[in-house]
Amino acid sequence: MYAHDESRDQWTQLPPPDQVEAASTSLRMLADPTRMRMLWLLSGDEYDVSSLAAAVGIARPAVSQHLAKLRLAGLVSLHRDGRRALYRARGGHVRRLLAEVMNAADHHLHGIPDHD
Repeated sequence: MYAHDESRDQWTQLPPPDQVEAASTSLRMLADPTRMRMLWLLSGDEYDVSSLAAAVGIARPAVSQHLAKLRLAGLVSLHRDGRRALYRARGGHVRRLLAEVMNAADHHLHGIPDHD
């Protein structure tokens, strides 16, 4: 069940409760502007905590806390390169979700009409 599917049948039944809960958690994580900026950057490249802190303009401990929340929500992944921990958005579905949210915000800000 995906939002980009054109079938109206998918909208006639509620998704499973655990899926709704996971989706709500993901959206709560995106509700923070700092996490949204971080996830935007992580959608394009891998970052370690220090480089992400410099790019977003906040302290490293704050970046680490935000990354931990994003990881728990399944929005970012971590891999190690030696002693360095590198983070990145977890898959194309995360990038598409972020792009859709930004497109919706752009439409709202600039009065672009919806086309269903």
